[in-house]
Amino acid sequence: MEWSPNPDALRGRLAVVAGATRGAGRGIAAALGEAGATVVCAGRSTRSSRSEYNRTETIEETAELVTRLGGTGISAAVDHLESDQVKDLAERIRKDHGRIDVLVNDIWGAELLKGGPSEWNRPIWEHDLDKGLRILRLAIDTHLITSHHLLPLLVEKPGGVLIEVTDGTADYNASHYRLSVFYDLAKVAVNRMAFSQGHELEPYGAIAVAVTPGWLRSEMRLENFGVSEENWRDALRPASDDRTAAPPDFSLSESPHMSGVPWLPWQQIPRGADGIRDRSAPVNSHQNMGSRTLTDRNPTSGGISRRSASVDWKQTSMTIGDLRSECDLIPASADRELDSRWRNGRPPVPPLTAR
Repeated sequence: MEWSPNPDALRGRLAVVAGATRGAGRGIAAALGEAGATVVCAGRSTRSSRSEYNRTETIEETAELVTRLGGTGISAAVDHLESDQVKDLAERIRKDHGRIDVLVNDIWGAELLKGGPSEWNRPIWEHDLDKGLRILRLAIDTHLITSHHLLPLLVEKPGGVLIEVTDGTADYNASHYRLSVFYDLAKVAVNRMAFSQGHELEPYGAIAVAVTPGWLRSEMRLENFGVSEENWRDALRPASDDRTAAPPDFSLSESPHMSGVPWLPWQQIPRGADGIRDRSAPVNSHQNMGSRTLTDRNPTSGGISRRSASVDWKQTSMTIGDLRSECDLIPASADRELDSRWRNGRPPVPPLTAR
């Protein structure tokens, strides 16, 4: 049976995706749009101004994609390092919408600063200090600033969800050195932010979750391998004069769209009279969200293992593969088809009129 998203699952809900220009942020925004949400797509790259990446993707494109897929996309030009800009965004959202149901902290922006392989695995004193500190500001300060200004809108009523997007599960990062001390600290910190914010959100009936995609087929990564989403498997072929071959584990890679689809069920769990989700309620009438065995797919760049975990609703850290397999919503074979749909702006069902 072919899977397709419920186009009304998040109808009437307000989501903010901070860092929605490209990659996982755009994929998450698209998935929220497919579920009918109103999505504020925030970031630095617009049609009139680019970030230091100097790439063509824009937040306006992401917002338009959300709308084409059945949601309501709203673009918001915001530098999440600038507290005043994020504060202004919060004030606009409060005025126009009154609250936030889902906040996604997907800000990164340090892909160029981390350097290439020749700069990795070197001691801190051999790194450029200014670049290293800039990595930490982009990876950590942006998330803290965003949460500071926007979480008050998330706790306006019970049931809100904060998603912290990072790279590597807590278990993986705890035992693996990640490129440099700056990059390593950035990736560990985001998981911990989900943990600490989850405890702070609990009294308000909200939760925080840290999510790490697998090996993401982002626009930049596909470009590095000289392929597109349509022919990404060609990257696994032997290298040529104009193309670098991808490592074999690239066959386990995931589309940006899959960063958003699997955790949408959390917004569909029935709520009690007080608005708080019933943690014992099944998802799709069969999937219990209590303690379970998680499938740990691609904690960073490949490999499949199994581990047992008791999932704490205040916080947790898991991969997209975890969610996909445990929620039992989307077969892995649907990845390619779904990704093609959102990239081409074709919703799997007739588009709905914005409400």
